[in-house]
Amino acid sequence: MKNYDSSWDEANEKAWDEKYDEWSERDWESWFLRNLSFPFEVKRIEDDREFIPKDNSEEPFTVGHIFKVEGIELEDELHGFIVRVKEGRRKGHVPLCDVEVTSKTDRNYWPVREYIAWFANR
Repeated sequence: MKNYDSSWDEANEKAWDEKYDEWSERDWESWFLRNLSFPFEVKRIEDDREFIPKDNSEEPFTVGHIFKVEGIELEDELHGFIVRVKEGRRKGHVPLCDVEVTSKTDRNYWPVREYIAWFANR
């Protein structure tokens, strides 16, 4: 498990440029299969699109909700990777770029954060 690297929180253009070059060449799906461990807990932090749970219940997985990512469902050209999620009995799908791993010590924290940073700047 990596320690949290606070340098990502600071303006470090050279480091970001090097990382972005690396990310741009990455086969994200294969990389996720090697670096993510399912399930893992996330919190919805972005919500410009509402994805409704499969059970069509009234409340979608909106900002502030905490739920488990069970796996990668598909890659969408507009929304990036869509993941299968579960909150209690409810199941649905959300874009991976709209969530944050809840614990910085979770082994999935950095892989998801790298993807979100790349996706936001592609």
